[in-house]
Amino acid sequence: MKVLLVNGSPNKEGNTYTALAEVAKTLEAEGIETEIVSIGKKVVRNCINCGACKKNGNGRCAFDDDICNTISAKAEEADAFVFGSPVYYGVPNGAVFSLCQRLLYSNGANFKYKPVANVAVCRRGGADVAYQTMNMMFEMMSMPIVTSQYWNISYGAAPGESALDREGMQTMRTLAHNMAFMLKKFHANGANDKPEAEDGWDKMNFIR
Repeated sequence: MKVLLVNGSPNKEGNTYTALAEVAKTLEAEGIETEIVSIGKKVVRNCINCGACKKNGNGRCAFDDDICNTISAKAEEADAFVFGSPVYYGVPNGAVFSLCQRLLYSNGANFKYKPVANVAVCRRGGADVAYQTMNMMFEMMSMPIVTSQYWNISYGAAPGESALDREGMQTMRTLAHNMAFMLKKFHANGANDKPEAEDGWDKMNFIR
């Protein structure tokens, strides 16, 4: 079993990384392989609703000049995900938010039904809103949301300061234990065991 953790901060080893590293360390202790990928400081494009990813049918975004397709390829080998984001003006970092939208739209089949958690890291406020905002996307993909003893939030300002947030670090460890528990239960029933779903999406527009 493998968990892919995505550091949605432009700072490779800042507070978001510190929180994700605590999750990864605990997962490794549970016997689960992990990989942390940083989105870095390069531009991450927005989805422009061109539909090319649906036409090419390969699960890749038409824009191939940023990290999106690299992470998309890794997602196919992952059993679960953790997305971490710093909080900017009360919302997730725009880059990781755009990344998630493109990943799920272009390659949703390789995310569906896989457990996911998101982690919000902030100096003082807005983490709860950022956390809830990220979950909205995953809930649309039938991805089981992994929770903890509290919302998956950690606090810190200076790089690495979130390690001093004792409750936050405990929350990360509990999140990891819960994810390991879920993964092991799922795999005990067979990795390909999926819930039954109705054929098609019965979508309705409110304005007709």
